[in-house]
Amino acid sequence: MNEADLINKVATLPPNLKEEVSDYVDFLISKHLGNSTKKPLTFGMMKGTFEIADDFDEPLEDFKEYMP
Repeated sequence: MNEADLINKVATLPPNLKEEVSDYVDFLISKHLGNSTKKPLTFGMMKGTFEIADDFDEPLEDFKEYMP
C-alpha cells in the first residue's frame, strides 16, 4: 500500500474515526521511534508514596466467626 492509497482511505472516514487513526499513528510513532520519556524502573522507586496501616496483618472483623 502506498501513501496515496492510505490518505484516500483515511479521507473517507468520518471525523471521529479520523481522530482515532491520528491517535493510533501517534502511538505507533512513539512506540517505534523510541520517543518515550519513561523513566526506567528501579528497585524502591515507589518508596514513600504510600503507607501500610500498622494493623495490616491483623484478622478482619468480618472473618472472626470462621476463626478458632
